[in-house]
Amino acid sequence: MKRFVLIFSAAVAFAACNSNGENKIPDGPLSDSLKLEALKDSSNFTTVAWVDSTYQDLGDVKKGQTVEIPFVVKNTGDKPLIISNVAPGCGCTVAEKPEKPILPNNEEKIVAKFNSEHQSEGTHTKTVIVTANTKPFTQHTLTFKVNVVK
Repeated sequence: MKRFVLIFSAAVAFAACNSNGENKIPDGPLSDSLKLEALKDSSNFTTVAWVDSTYQDLGDVKKGQTVEIPFVVKNTGDKPLIISNVAPGCGCTVAEKPEKPILPNNEEKIVAKFNSEHQSEGTHTKTVIVTANTKPFTQHTLTFKVNVVK
């Protein structure tokens, strides 16, 4: 049993380091190529929980107003969470994502910003697609609803 634990520990240490003894996943911002690599290796996938919800109803928003919609994600797995992309569904929305990996049991925000300037009055439902190294799916849909008023 001791031999197994020793071999397993050595394998884990080797997998976590590159040839220079540095972590494979840096704690700073990741390049686009490293983000894409994270999506190719399912052995490095993790699980997440959306702390509040993947849906938010913002109620009334005055025409011309820009509002921020934070979505809090928690890494519930045992591997670093790498958010490779956030893609808003239209030009009235932009989204910011964490550039650094989110370590297990840590939380970060994905912040969508909705600009109602060129939107018609009435109810609008918008989405942001998040792509990350997660299982069972690598894409998550964040949705928010606003009612644009004068």
